[in-house]
Amino acid sequence: MRALPAVTGRDEFDVLVVRTDYHDDQAWQGVVAALMEPWGDRQYEAHVHFIDDPAWAGATVDEALNAIRADENLAVVFLADRTTMQAESHALLAVTTLTRKDCLDDEDYEQLTEFGREFRTVPAGVHDVHSNLDIGNLGFEEYAGWAHDDPERIYRSF
Repeated sequence: MRALPAVTGRDEFDVLVVRTDYHDDQAWQGVVAALMEPWGDRQYEAHVHFIDDPAWAGATVDEALNAIRADENLAVVFLADRTTMQAESHALLAVTTLTRKDCLDDEDYEQLTEFGREFRTVPAGVHDVHSNLDIGNLGFEEYAGWAHDDPERIYRSF
């Protein structure tokens, strides 16, 4: 597993989005624009920390998680990978930072990752996932379940 640059400068309330695909700059600009749109029923201002560094090109989920482990205030990271760039919806890969060590036992971990440790979400869903996980209002497994129930396996936001 390769070592990736440390993530620095992220405010604890900022969504973390990591670009791992560098084949289409126009698609990336579309993803960034969609993520910066006001969100939610009150049109909240978007706060996003973007990692746009070619050193992350082709990074796997495990490599990304390893690089961000030092950020204890982060429950989820969003990857803008090849699928994100190619899909019309620009659905990002949401990945939980939860590990077995964070859980009481194997059963607890299995329950919290029932639908896996990742799912796709449209850019509009990134903010509700991040904010609700941040305040403990909803769990990653709930969002993963909603994505699982979608015909395209994408969380589409409230």
